Amino acid sequence: MTLSDAFDEPAFVPYLVAGDPDFGSSLSYVEALERGGADVIELGLPFSEPIAEGPTIQEGIVRALSAGMATERYFEFVERLDVDVPIVCMTYYNLIYQYTGTSGDAGGAAGERGPRPFVERAAGAGIAGLVVPDLPPEEASPLRAACDEFGLDLVFIVAPTTRGDRLDRMREQVSGYVYVQARLGTTGARDDVSEQTDASLERVGDWEVPKAVGFGIKTGEHAERIVAAGADGVIVGSALVDIVAEGVAEDRDPADVAAELAAKAEELKAGALAGAKQRTPPEHT
Repeated sequence: MTLSDAFDEPAFVPYLVAGDPDFGSSLSYVEALERGGADVIELGLPFSEPIAEGPTIQEGIVRALSAGMATERYFEFVERLDVDVPIVCMTYYNLIYQYTGTSGDAGGAAGERGPRPFVERAAGAGIAGLVVPDLPPEEASPLRAACDEFGLDLVFIVAPTTRGDRLDRMREQVSGYVYVQARLGTTGARDDVSEQTDASLERVGDWEVPKAVGFGIKTGEHAERIVAAGADGVIVGSALVDIVAEGVAEDRDPADVAAELAAKAEELKAGALAGAKQRTPPEHT
C-alpha cells in the first residue's frame, strides 16, 4: 500500500517515538495503534534537538534515547514491527545527513554519508516515507532524489505562515501527503481546534496529494471537526505520547497502556469518519 492509498477514506495517522520507554514496550504500543484503526503510522527517530516538538514529545525522545534508541536500532525496530500499514519516519536532517552507509548496495559506496545511504537503509527496512521538519524545501533536492531512487515519499509540513516561493517549492517536491500544521508553535495536545486550520487547508486545497492536519489534535471531536472542514486525515502525536508517559509515571503494565492506546486510536479514527459524513456534497452542474 502506498501512502496516498491509505487516504482512500479519512485517515488516522498517529505518531509515537520509537523506543519510548523501551524497545519491547514501544513495539507493542505501535502495533496497538494499528489495531485501533491507524491507516499510517508516523514513527519518530529520536534526535537530541527536536526543535518542532513540545515538552510532551521532547520527554518521550529523552526516554527513548536513554533506553538506547539510535539510528540503526531504529531500523531494526521497524523491521521487527508486525503491522500492515505504511510507516513514515519523522526525524531531523542531522541524523539523515550524518548517516554512514555500510552495504555499498545499489551503486553506493560503503562509507558514503548523506541522504542516499539513509534512504536506502530506510527502504530496506520497509519505511514508506519521511517527514523532516527542519529541512527547508530549498535544500531538499538531494533527499528528494534519494527518495525517488528508492521509492520513498517525502512529506512536507505546511505551517500557517508558509506562503509564496516556499509553498511553491513544497508543492513541487511533496509526495505521499502534505502535513498541514494546524497552528503556530510546537507540537502538543490542545483543548480546542485552531482557527488557522481552515486557512491552512485552503492554501493547499488544489494540491494533488492528500492533506493531513496535525499539531494540537486531542479528541475524536477534534478529528471530526477537522475532517468536516476538508482534511483528508488527522495526525495525532502528543495525546498518544501522554498516555505512554502516564504509563511510565504510574509504573503500569505495558499491556494496559497498549489497550488504552488502541482505545484512543479507535476514538480518533471514528471521529475522522464522522467528520466525512458532515461534508457538503459538491454541486452538480
